[in-house]
Amino acid sequence: MAPLTIEVSAQKKRIAVMTSGGDSPGMNGAVRAVVRTAIDRGCEAYCVYEGYQGLVEGGDLIRQAHWEDVRGWLSEGGTLIGTARCKAFTERPGRLQAAKNMIEKGINALVICGGDGSLTGADTFRGEWPGLLEELAKNGDISTAQQKDFQYLNIVGIVGSIDNDFADTDATIGCYSSLGRICEAVDYIDATAFSHQRAFVIEVMGRHCGWLALMAGVSTGADFIFIPESPPSRDWEDQMCDIISRHRKLGKRKTIVIVAEGAHDLDLNKISPTDVLNLLSTKLKLDTRITTLGHVQRGGHACAYDRQMSTLQGVEAVNAVLDATPETPSKFIAIIENKIVRNPLVEAVKATQGVGEAIKAKDYEGALGLRGSEFLEYHKAYMMTTASDQPALRLPKETHMNIGIIHVGAPAGGMNSATRAAVAYCLSRGHTPIAIHNGFPGLVRHHADKPLGSIRYVQWLDVEGWISKGGSEIGTNRDLPSKVGMGETADCFNIYKFDALFMIGGFEAFTALSELRTARRDYPAFRIPMMLLPATISNNVPGTEYSIGSDTCLNALTSYCDAIKQSASASRRRIFVVETQGGRSGYVATMAALGIGAVAVYTPEEGINIQMLARDIEHLKESFAKDKGQTRAGKLILCSEHASETYTTQVVADMIREESRGRFESRFAIPGHVQQGGTPSPMDRVRAVRLAVKCIEAIEQHAGKSKDEIMEDDLSMAVIGIEGASVVFGAMERLEREETDWKHRRPNHESWLQYKDIVNTLSGRPKPEDCCVACGKMR
Repeated sequence: MAPLTIEVSAQKKRIAVMTSGGDSPGMNGAVRAVVRTAIDRGCEAYCVYEGYQGLVEGGDLIRQAHWEDVRGWLSEGGTLIGTARCKAFTERPGRLQAAKNMIEKGINALVICGGDGSLTGADTFRGEWPGLLEELAKNGDISTAQQKDFQYLNIVGIVGSIDNDFADTDATIGCYSSLGRICEAVDYIDATAFSHQRAFVIEVMGRHCGWLALMAGVSTGADFIFIPESPPSRDWEDQMCDIISRHRKLGKRKTIVIVAEGAHDLDLNKISPTDVLNLLSTKLKLDTRITTLGHVQRGGHACAYDRQMSTLQGVEAVNAVLDATPETPSKFIAIIENKIVRNPLVEAVKATQGVGEAIKAKDYEGALGLRGSEFLEYHKAYMMTTASDQPALRLPKETHMNIGIIHVGAPAGGMNSATRAAVAYCLSRGHTPIAIHNGFPGLVRHHADKPLGSIRYVQWLDVEGWISKGGSEIGTNRDLPSKVGMGETADCFNIYKFDALFMIGGFEAFTALSELRTARRDYPAFRIPMMLLPATISNNVPGTEYSIGSDTCLNALTSYCDAIKQSASASRRRIFVVETQGGRSGYVATMAALGIGAVAVYTPEEGINIQMLARDIEHLKESFAKDKGQTRAGKLILCSEHASETYTTQVVADMIREESRGRFESRFAIPGHVQQGGTPSPMDRVRAVRLAVKCIEAIEQHAGKSKDEIMEDDLSMAVIGIEGASVVFGAMERLEREETDWKHRRPNHESWLQYKDIVNTLSGRPKPEDCCVACGKMR
């Protein structure tokens, strides 16, 4: 059979994308990003349907993808291009056929979204590629010219796995969506468990990885967890029963135990939910039930974080393909804390497989270490905050501290989670946690109220149920120390003998900490360690790229926009202009736009002008004109509340409607405080716990120091933050001086600004230089 000749332009690289292995929420976002980025970069995009099976069968299972083909994919669960197990690809003849099919389509770059098995297969395929081509040429299946033209194959991996079981990345696509399903289920179960004083044993996925079980334990306040990487001690039955008994004696009415499906004891004997149920029922006489969540954890739409991450990783995958040379080792796209990075694929696969090998060898310390530093920190945080009394963790009495806890500013999801963790950690170490209710006004004006003042010593049971509660259980207030009186504030610090202050809040909290730092010169009471955990939906606190509450806000806004977009689609030719919160920062609008596929986003940083509106209106006209026969014609524009004083959300919507001349409709929508309320997202819960523990640990470093020594230490007043790939403490004096835009209440440098270009690119929004200044039309 004569080889099929495909002419491929030197300027037109053909990039294929496929999903493989188990499906996970967010895969469609990655496919959409790869397709549109490839097209924008002057390449041709192809989708391989049904995973490796499609690669082996070829034909119509490998077909070109156009811009409109992936419209509306961000909100869809699973994978719309399918996935299937393929035994044929595990053998050389199958890979030989796959190579032939790719060459017939003119494809020499492949982006694969899947788990470790899928990515291992991809790297094997790349390693064999020259030999496969040589064999195809020898058999006459391809020409010598084709062998030369396609002699190199570029492979880039994106990890899609709800288990989050891949090494060298903090998160995999779908893991936080799956965790969200678990937390939602446990929150529901929590209510009935409380009502009947029952115990529930909940089995979650994770045959070889305990990430879901661990994070579910952290984010729901479970009494006990079982994970493969860290089996319980040999007397685990007594240990678990002792912890649960103590919690019950303190007055806790419910018991939650999380079991990963791969849980086992130190000798690798399986621990099943039934084993736990029998123990709780017989030894503790608890009315116990088992709930197995199963594939509910895998299904449904992706959460906001998975949509954003999959989009950013899809874009970076195309960039990695285009940057690669024949000598470049295979890469996969990872995320470390808040930074998208390219990591070596082979090393990560080896480390991933090394976890299983370490578990088989009963090297559990090694298995934990291979999971990475973030996993270790969460495991440590859970162990230190889950139990009511842990004598082994208690510090010497002379280092015990009175630690005030205060919320400042607007409420944000995760504030209560952070407070619960701080209280539990303080008690386990011997410190005295003191809750300051209703912010600084509560401290100064109501501390001596009878019968109950605003300054309250907190016990474990007081906060035990706060992990999943939204808002602020101790109350929050925007008023600053300067407003209620700096002297009066100092007097209260002295009255209650605060040795440290743990503050949770947004820009108002940052401002309050700045005032207290400045006042240290005049008020010795403020010469104590003070740590700020940023918590605000606006994510506008200097010193961090992430604030507690911002993920909860984005989830609420994404769900709202999904519903609005569905309405717009049902009406066929309608656009909604949605107003977002965020103060003078466009973070919320931009990240939400990234996750919902908005046509445009307007932010305070960029502002709005008439030329911008003219371009966008012309773009909408052209877009709606091409929508004939389309089923997903609804469109959204996101407008930050302070993007413009003149062009308000309603004005923008009215201008679009007027200029449409009846060809399409335009409406505006304002979700308002829906963005602040609701149950905290799993990400906000777990990060609140981890960062709160780190803050109290930082406070402990100053135990025993004199007030003068504390005042001289710049890090005695600090903001904890995530910057790039690191968790850092930023000294207040430096942050105030170098990183704060006081006028606009935001950082001088906002890392998310780079994502605006990605929003514009993936929406097809025209660039200003490509449009007529006068009319906004494309030149």
